[in-house]
Amino acid sequence: MPRETRVNELIALKEIAEVLNTSNDMDVILNEALMKLLQVTGFTSGWIFLLDDNVPGNTCAASLNLPEALTVGNYALMCGEDCWCVERYRQRKLQHAVNIIECKRINYAVSHQLGDTGDISHHATVPLNAGKDRFGLLNVAQAGKTHFDEEELALLQAISFQIGTAIKRIRLYQAQEQSALLYAKLGDVIQKLNAIQDSRQLSLLAVKEISDAFNWPYVALFIYDQERMLSLRATNANQNANKELRSLTVEEAGPVSTAFRENKLVIESRRDAFTCDSLASVGIPHYASSAAIPLRIRNRPIGVLFVSSPNSKQFDEFHEDFMYSLGDHYTLSMENLRVYEQRQELARMEERNRVARDLHDSVIQKVFSLSFLAKGAETVLSASEPVVRQSLQEIQQLAQEALKEMRGLIWQLHPPGLENGLMPALQQYGQGMNLDVFVQVEGVKELHRAVEEALWRIGQEAINNIRKHAGTNAAHIRLVKTETFACIEIMDKGKGLAPETRKSGLTMGMMSMRERAESLGGQLTITGGKGKPTIVKAEIPIKPAELEVCNGEEDL
Repeated sequence: MPRETRVNELIALKEIAEVLNTSNDMDVILNEALMKLLQVTGFTSGWIFLLDDNVPGNTCAASLNLPEALTVGNYALMCGEDCWCVERYRQRKLQHAVNIIECKRINYAVSHQLGDTGDISHHATVPLNAGKDRFGLLNVAQAGKTHFDEEELALLQAISFQIGTAIKRIRLYQAQEQSALLYAKLGDVIQKLNAIQDSRQLSLLAVKEISDAFNWPYVALFIYDQERMLSLRATNANQNANKELRSLTVEEAGPVSTAFRENKLVIESRRDAFTCDSLASVGIPHYASSAAIPLRIRNRPIGVLFVSSPNSKQFDEFHEDFMYSLGDHYTLSMENLRVYEQRQELARMEERNRVARDLHDSVIQKVFSLSFLAKGAETVLSASEPVVRQSLQEIQQLAQEALKEMRGLIWQLHPPGLENGLMPALQQYGQGMNLDVFVQVEGVKELHRAVEEALWRIGQEAINNIRKHAGTNAAHIRLVKTETFACIEIMDKGKGLAPETRKSGLTMGMMSMRERAESLGGQLTITGGKGKPTIVKAEIPIKPAELEVCNGEEDL
C-alpha cells in the first residue's frame, strides 16, 4: 500500500472519529458520519440500515445522495422488502465487508421504471458491530462502479467498527438517560404515595399514579389475604381507577401466581393479545405484554403489582432493578402508612390514658369526697329537720351515681376489650367463639398500654386461627411479665400447621401478628406440625421509658 494512501486513510478515520464523538443524537451522528465518509472516500452515495434481530423489517436510519429511483414514495423502497445483504445479515452469514453486491432494490427500481438510478447498479456492504453487539449495515455506492478493491473494503471495515462503537455508546447513554428519567418519575410517584394518609385509599390511588406516571394502559394490585387467596384490590384501565374485591387462588392466577409463589419478576410478551381464563374472570383485559412484580416486605411476598398492555414488548425496556424498586417502594409506602396510623392510634391511646388518669385523680376523688362529706353531715344532722336529712341523702345518691358513671367513662377510654384486663379479655373473647380458654399468668408487673394492646391483638388473631383451622375447642394461654419483657403464648392441641404454611409462613394473619410484635421491638415465633401442639409465642421488650410510665399509672 502506498504511504500516501495509508496516510489519507488514517486522516479519514481520524476525521470520522471526531464526527462520531460530537453528539449523543443518533440521527445527527449517523448522517454526519455518512457525509464525512463520502467526502474522504469519494463514493457518491451511502445509506445505513439499523436492524434488530428480534424485530422484523429494517429502518433506513441515514442516507445521502440516493438516486431518484430509491427515494420515490418517501423512501418507500428503502424501507420495504429486504434485499440480499439484509437477508445475509439476519442469517448471520455477513461477517465483514463484502465486495460487489448487485442491489436488489436498484434492480426493482429499474424493472418498474421508478426513476433515474444515477448510474448506480452495485454497492458494497459491511456489518456494523461493536464486539458481540450487532446494529445493522453500512452500504456505499459510486456511479458506474461495479467493483470495490481490498483497500476500499478494509477502510469500510474500519469505519464500520467506528460507527458500531458510536452506536453502542449512544445506546448506552440513551439507556442511562431513560433509566434516570424512569427513576425521576418513580421518585414523583413515591412522593405522591407517601402523601396519602388513609390506608383505605392507598391501593386505589397507587394504581392510578403508577399508570399515569409510566403511561401503562392497565395496572392491577393483588394482595394475599387471610383466606390464602390473591385478592384483586384495585385496577386502573384507560385512566379510570376502580376499587375491586375479587379473588383468585394462588394456583390459578397465571403470571401473577408465578410472581407470587417464586417471589420474582415475570415479564411476558407475545404477538397476539391473550388473557388466561382466571385473569379474564376478574376483569383483566387481553394483553400482548405484561409484567408481574412481586410486592415484598422483608423479602416475603405479600402480593403482586400486575401491569399489562395490548402492545407487544412494552415492558422489555424496563430493567429488572427498576421493576423491583417500584414494587418495593409501594410496599414501603404501605409500611410507612401502617406505622403512621399506628403512631396516630398510639397517640390517641395515650391521650385516652391521660384523660382517664386526670379524671381518676381529680374528678373521681372530689366526687368521692363529696359523698363522704354528705354522709358525715347526715350523721351530725340526723336529728335536724327531715328536709335536711332527705337533701343530704339525695346528695349521697347523686354522688354515688356520678362515681359509677365516671368509672364507666374511664373504662371506655381504655383499649377495646381490655376493660377487665388482658387475660380476662382474651378468655371472654375465646368463650364468645365457643372455645374453652385456659389462662395462666406469671408476674404482676403492670404493662404499658401499647404492649398490652399489641398482645391483645396478637391473642385475638391466634384465637381466630384456632377457631378456624385447629379443629379443636380448647386454647391455652400463658402470660409472663417481668421487669424487662412481656411474653404471651397461645397453644392449641389441634391438627397442627399445614406443611405448606409451615414452610412459607405467608398468611396475612401470621404477618399481622409478627408485624405487631416487631413494631415494638419484639419478635413472634410459630411452632408446631402434624401431631404436635401449635404454639404462637410473642415476646416484647419493656423499655425503661415504658416502665416509668407504667409505674406512674394508678389502677383505675
